[in-house]
Amino acid sequence: MKIGFIGLGNMGVPMARNLVKAGHDLVVYDVVEANIKKLAQANRGDVTTATSLFSLISSKVEIIITMLPASKEVKSVYLDEGGIFSQNVTGLILIDSSTIDPMSSREVSKKAIDKGALINGSFDFSAIINLFKKND
Repeated sequence: MKIGFIGLGNMGVPMARNLVKAGHDLVVYDVVEANIKKLAQANRGDVTTATSLFSLISSKVEIIITMLPASKEVKSVYLDEGGIFSQNVTGLILIDSSTIDPMSSREVSKKAIDKGALINGSFDFSAIINLFKKND
């Protein structure tokens, strides 16, 4: 499965590493270049780096996972001009693992639904767990 991962800080890097270990193709984006380098060094070419949110989505990922520091960053990545929702995300699965306030989460979830995407909290999340299992 091709997964986009945004936010490679203290929590994001280990999460991304585990996805690579499980055999998934990863396309990553982070505003901190050192975080991208840390993940790339650990995975030796198993990770593609996106130069922007646009290029991440254009790479035809099936799922986007965000692991960002706070509500401000989540809203920026999803809602700002040039953010995830400025593009066609119909049918895309979005998983936000950030620790944010409930109002921001609801705002992003509502916009996801309006744009035709599936986001955690707006559907039966347990139904997609099998998507993460590597097909043999």
